[in-house]
Amino acid sequence: MTHSEWWRDAVIYQIYPRSFADSDGDGYGDLPGAISKLPYLKELGVDAVWLSPFYLSPMADAGYDVADYREVDPLFGKTSDATRLVEEAHALGLKVFIDLVPNHTSDRHVWFQAAVVAEPGSPEREMYLIRDGKGEGGELPPNNWKSLFGGPGWSRLKRPDGTPEQWYLHLFDVHQPDLDWESEAVRAGFDDILRHWLDLGVDGFRVDVAHSLVKEAGLPDEAEQSEFLEGDLGPRWDQDGVHDVYRRWRKVLDEYDGDRAMVAEAWVPNPERLAMYVRPDEMHQAFNFDFLSSTWDAARYRKVIKQTMAANEAVGAPTTWVLSNHDVVRHASRLGREETNNTAGISARDPQPDNVLGLRRAKAATLLMLALPGSAYLYQGEELGLPEHTAVPDELRQDPIWEGTKHQEVGRDGCRIPLPWVADAPGLGFGPSGKTWLPQPDSYAQLAVDQQMGDPTSTWTMYQTALKLRRQYALGAGSMTWEVAPEHVLAFDNGQVRVLVNVGGPAIPLPEGKVLLASTEVAGELPTDAAVWLLKPTD
Repeated sequence: MTHSEWWRDAVIYQIYPRSFADSDGDGYGDLPGAISKLPYLKELGVDAVWLSPFYLSPMADAGYDVADYREVDPLFGKTSDATRLVEEAHALGLKVFIDLVPNHTSDRHVWFQAAVVAEPGSPEREMYLIRDGKGEGGELPPNNWKSLFGGPGWSRLKRPDGTPEQWYLHLFDVHQPDLDWESEAVRAGFDDILRHWLDLGVDGFRVDVAHSLVKEAGLPDEAEQSEFLEGDLGPRWDQDGVHDVYRRWRKVLDEYDGDRAMVAEAWVPNPERLAMYVRPDEMHQAFNFDFLSSTWDAARYRKVIKQTMAANEAVGAPTTWVLSNHDVVRHASRLGREETNNTAGISARDPQPDNVLGLRRAKAATLLMLALPGSAYLYQGEELGLPEHTAVPDELRQDPIWEGTKHQEVGRDGCRIPLPWVADAPGLGFGPSGKTWLPQPDSYAQLAVDQQMGDPTSTWTMYQTALKLRRQYALGAGSMTWEVAPEHVLAFDNGQVRVLVNVGGPAIPLPEGKVLLASTEVAGELPTDAAVWLLKPTD
């Protein structure tokens, strides 16, 4: 490892722009709002920020339907604000990742607009997965694939006179047509998009659904999930050809100084398959979603940590830890559910999480994560211990999953609530008008930033202290050695620091050592659902 490989042990903070900070009072967060809060993130102690999409978009899927990858949507400010954000972050010593959405575009993108008016077999149509239908008149979709947002995965194109013709694939929303990555025009187009942002100074990219770009040749029907072999996700996901794309991208990034990096959002449950994304000539990081979705169980955590670290070490890559993001229930609520690995959204009609228990466990899980070697990602608001908003009124839901599943799944709005900055301000200080694009629960007031900063007992202070100690003792760049402990306790050494996490079992006596940090009060013993960092006694 060279010293410049900053991403190997970095802590990166995810900004979901529309919910982070609103500068103009329209109720939506924006880039100027994010810029104004960069000093806050510096004080928290993170190394970098990752911003979810802020590109020009019709917002069918909160900006993951991109109409122009080079322009900032007016909802989020001016295109020049993106450059200003990078410059001001760098001035504070913060790196900047931006989201890249390569599986699909918006149906308003000029590429798709050109494909719609072009003839079947044309170069324009070859940029998307547009195919003839089955049946005598092509009236049936090309295969049985479904959309992850509910309903069929194919929609039929029509001529201006209404005559139906070919079908286009959309694994997500109907307004998000899938690109065909066999097309050289698509590959060259994204080379240019990468270079555009690299030229503007971004330090890297989070790659959306990185395991989905290449589909199995011939687009065969998908079998029932129960028929898949272990590690085989079916014809839509994790195809070997996707690695050619990332080798090509890696060459582009390596043209630039500053050690630019990529992180894969790839829900690949097989650690060896996931490690393929972070081989030396591909991505630099891949989110460890097995860790995120683990049950609250010591044996399960132990297995996930051992397997994923071994798989990554085999290819020379760090492990990238994460507990929350904009797509899953916040871990302060998820770990308070009966099914602690259930990441799906929660409505008022569902069994409610125990948020007191959830936060207790979440703080312990966070200290576990931040003590592990490798990189870590934080999701905005987790440093405040924010719970999921489980009572968003149905009529205010924004996530396309809600409508796409015909109201069977509530979607992800509950983890995307605008942040509380000031407890007694309108909209909890989210913006100057008090407007918020999604409603904030009453519980957020006591968790606001101004209530927690400076409070030695707050969740925010625990995060800040953990990040300071993590850097001081080089935990991210360290190596771990498992220690003997009761089955319900995770115990390991990382350099000078001994880490113990009591996962749901009876209290245990603390070993010798100075308490550096704990997720709750410890007085000679480690209680249930708690974690502690100890400075090991010197020999």
